[in-house]
Amino acid sequence: VYTVPANDDDLLNKRAAQISKAIRTLGLRIIPGYYQDEAEAIIKQVRMDDAAKDPDAKRKFITDEFARIGVKAADIYEAHSGKKDASEVVIDELAGQWIALLVVPLDWRWWLAAFVLFRLFDIVKPGPVRMAERLPGGLGVMADDVVAGVLAAALLLVVQIMMTGATG
Repeated sequence: VYTVPANDDDLLNKRAAQISKAIRTLGLRIIPGYYQDEAEAIIKQVRMDDAAKDPDAKRKFITDEFARIGVKAADIYEAHSGKKDASEVVIDELAGQWIALLVVPLDWRWWLAAFVLFRLFDIVKPGPVRMAERLPGGLGVMADDVVAGVLAAALLLVVQIMMTGATG
């Protein structure tokens, strides 16, 4: 029989696991059964709702709402301040960045690539981005970032296909 001494991380993990188990066990004894049943029903409902069944549709819905609200917000801000595409208005950046993130896996490297590409297209403003920026009012404020996000997403999809032969 061989013994291997535990390091500090092993001891901390073991202690944390024991504390977690004790809290769960005590919690289940203290919490009345009907609350436990209600919590279980809520968890099942969340797991079975539309967003859980089709998360891509929910992400697209959020993107559409960002754009819709952003156009109105930019119009209102421009009317009150007289500034077109003011730096204080950031919902356009959120929408564009979100679009770039829609097509990448949940991995920090892909998220970083999406951020960098979106910012690059937003700053450099290649042809389609520049054309979208010229649209009037809040539509132009939002459109340039949306187009920059779409260009970043398209490039990220091409890279994914080249690397793996698949997307997402």
